[in-house]
Formats: sequence, structure tokens, C-alpha cells
Amino acid sequence: MGPPRRNLINLAKETETPPDALEISQQICRIQSTAGQYLYRVERSGKIKEQIDENFLLVELAQRFRNAIWVKRGTFVIVDTTTLADRDNKIQGEIVNVVREEKAWMKMKYWPEDFKSSRRDTENDSEDDDNNVGKLPPTDSESESGDDGKDVEK
Repeated sequence: MGPPRRNLINLAKETETPPDALEISQQICRIQSTAGQYLYRVERSGKIKEQIDENFLLVELAQRFRNAIWVKRGTFVIVDTTTLADRDNKIQGEIVNVVREEKAWMKMKYWPEDFKSSRRDTENDSEDDDNNVGKLPPTDSESESGDDGKDVEK
């Protein structure tokens, strides 16, 4: 049996609203890939990349989020690097919060600038892309003229 519904609702409300400030050991990262069994590879922001040689971290999803919130590639999360420091393994941090309402979080002063710009770039690229997603199928008059521009004889 899963967790009680009231716990899921409280957890969802908690992830929607951003905190006023992050702790020193916490940083905003983006999920790059799953490594299996609640482990994820995350990308750090540009400022932190310059300070530390590692671009990616291997992090673990906190127990309270397991079987409650799905995390997929591209999702922003808050990673705490000191919670698992006493362990002697490859895991370098723990996901302590999952960003769900990105617009509200992006307004906070601690949100990394490079994650703001990358979000805008992906939105603009999708608008300029010449694909058929969300478009209506061609009408009969368009299909009669043919795809190569030559009129079809009747």
C-alpha cells in the first residue's frame, strides 16, 4: 500500500513554493540521467562548475520523495552535498527538494543565471522548429496540388 494521500498532497505543496534562501551546502542542479535505484546524475550550474572541476554529481533521491514524485531528465532539483558526506561511497549528495513550479523558483535571487538562459533557449528553439506537432492536417485543396507543387490532373 502506498503512503496516505494527505502525505502526498503536503509533499506536493512543499515542492511548489521555493524557500527564501538556500543553505550553504545546497545547490540547484538539473537531472541529466538516471543511474538506477533512486540514483541520478545531475549537472551543476556554471558558477559552481568553474569553482570545482566536476561538472556532474551522482546523487540519491531522498526517502520521502521515493514512490511519491517522479523525477525525469531535465528536472531541476536542490542537492545537499553534506547529508551523505559520512558515507564512504560514490554518492556525492542527496536530492532534498524537487522544483515543480519553475517560474516561481526562477524569480528567486539564488536561481543560477545559466539555468535561466538555457530554459529560454529551449523554448525559443521549439517555436522555430518546423515540425507538425500541434498543427492541423492539410486540407483537401492543399493535398490536391501535390507535395511537389505540380497540379494533379483530374
